[in-house]
Amino acid sequence: MIKVYDAANITEAHIVRGMLEAHGIGAHVAGHYLQGGIGELAVQGFAGVLVADAQVSAARALIETYMQSGVQQ
Repeated sequence: MIKVYDAANITEAHIVRGMLEAHGIGAHVAGHYLQGGIGELAVQGFAGVLVADAQVSAARALIETYMQSGVQQ
């Protein structure tokens, strides 16, 4: 599996995962439990979305469209 997206938080990671799965791309959210150990600090880089090697290019194309939409802002 390859990380295709670094989310701002776990919620956004799950949104991206759901979008990918709605398009037939299996995805996994990494770092789900790591944010709980951080406490109240605003640390980024723990939540990521991973997909199978064979689906990386399709996933990145969908994520690019997501990024351009401005939904994540």
